[in-house]
Amino acid sequence: MAELVTIPISTFEFAAEFERPEFKLWMDRASVVQGIFDALKPWEPRIDDVDAITTGKASEQGFTIKLPLKRVSFFFGPASCKFTRENVDWETAQETIAILDAAVSELIRSSGVAMGPKNTTIYLHLQPKSLPFIALLTPFIAPQLAALDPEPVVTMASVAKWAHRKVTIDGSGVIANAVFLRFEREFPSTATYDEIAGRIRKDQEELFRILGVEEDRG
Repeated sequence: MAELVTIPISTFEFAAEFERPEFKLWMDRASVVQGIFDALKPWEPRIDDVDAITTGKASEQGFTIKLPLKRVSFFFGPASCKFTRENVDWETAQETIAILDAAVSELIRSSGVAMGPKNTTIYLHLQPKSLPFIALLTPFIAPQLAALDPEPVVTMASVAKWAHRKVTIDGSGVIANAVFLRFEREFPSTATYDEIAGRIRKDQEELFRILGVEEDRG
């Protein structure tokens, strides 16, 4: 039987580099900021939630627009954009897609950038209801490593990387008695948001089965 877990921290990230840098997003970007701000109007952005980033490398400079009530942040610069939403779940997935689409579509329309591959990352902290977290990690500990010391292993980390996918399983450094799960995937630029969401959901279901956990929705 799967171990029930709660998910006290959950974060979704979407990032894309542009096919080529668009330098007006570094210097002359007022009209683009205005367009994205207006596109996000249904979610009540405020002028005080817009921050200009003028330090760091040229690729790191740009603008961030936040939607505090939705725990959303959208950054764009001359070479890339990044969308982040905290406290995500599948019940709010369509709203997340709507906000992301509004911001990215307006960025493309007002700046003329062409998106490269789309990269997504999910961060989850899973807190088991009855088991110690190490019990969920034990199946991933290599016996050769565990045999190095007679003391029990207190935590571990496992990372698997493919050409377009990466999975990290670790002990949480933020939540007591919890597992940290991070899974990343690269999608082609032509992938739709619904296709991306469907694949991410399957990835999560597969990883939960491997960990032997199920979210407690009670």
